[in-house]
Amino acid sequence: MVKISEQTSTQVATQMAATAKKRRIGILGGTFNPPHLGHLVIADQVATQLGLDKVLFMPDAEPPHVDKKLAIPAADRVAMVKAAIKDNPRFDLELTEVQRGGKSYSYDTMLQLIQQHPENQYYFIIGGDMVAYLPKWYRINDLIKMVQFVGVCRQGFTRESPYPVLWVDVPNIGISSTMIRDQIRRGQSVRYLVPTMVDLYIKEHLLYRD
Repeated sequence: MVKISEQTSTQVATQMAATAKKRRIGILGGTFNPPHLGHLVIADQVATQLGLDKVLFMPDAEPPHVDKKLAIPAADRVAMVKAAIKDNPRFDLELTEVQRGGKSYSYDTMLQLIQQHPENQYYFIIGGDMVAYLPKWYRINDLIKMVQFVGVCRQGFTRESPYPVLWVDVPNIGISSTMIRDQIRRGQSVRYLVPTMVDLYIKEHLLYRD
C-alpha cells in the first residue's frame, strides 16, 4: 500500500508540474452577431481573476440557434471580433471552427486544439445559464477531462453542477447581441454598447438593417 501511495504522489506531482508549465488559455466561443462590450468585459474579468495568459475569441461557422435571416456571414462576424479585440494584447482570435465550416461540437474543436497545442491548458468560458445544459453536450464526460469549464455568474442561475466548474463573478452589463440587432433595425444608436470600430463596421456594411 505504501508503495502504491508513493507512486501515486509522484504521478500527481509530475502532472501538477506539467500543468504549471503550460500556458493558461481561455476560450470564449459564440456567434458574436455582433460582438459587444459584454463579451469584452467577460473575457477581461475571467482573464484577470484566473490569471490567464490569453483569451481566444472563437466565432462559430454556422450559428446553431439563430434565425437564418439574421445569421450574417462568418467573414463579417470575424472582422467585427478582430476590430473589437485589437487594442487588448491579452485577447486573440481563434478560427478553428470558421475554417472547418458547418456546425461544430466543442469536443471536436477542443480535441483539435489540444492536439495542435499541447503546451496549452484550456479554460472553456460559458455563461451561467449554459452550465445547466452541460449534461446534454456531446461527449461531455470526455470534454471535462480535456478542459476546465469556467462559469460566468449570472443573476437567477444556480452555481450547482454535476461537473467541475470554476465560477467567476462578472459585472452584469445587461447587453445582448439580440438587443443590439433590434436597436439597429429600429434606427437607434448602439454607441457605448459595442466597441467604436464595431459600430463603424456595422454602419459601413449596412448590417442588421432589415
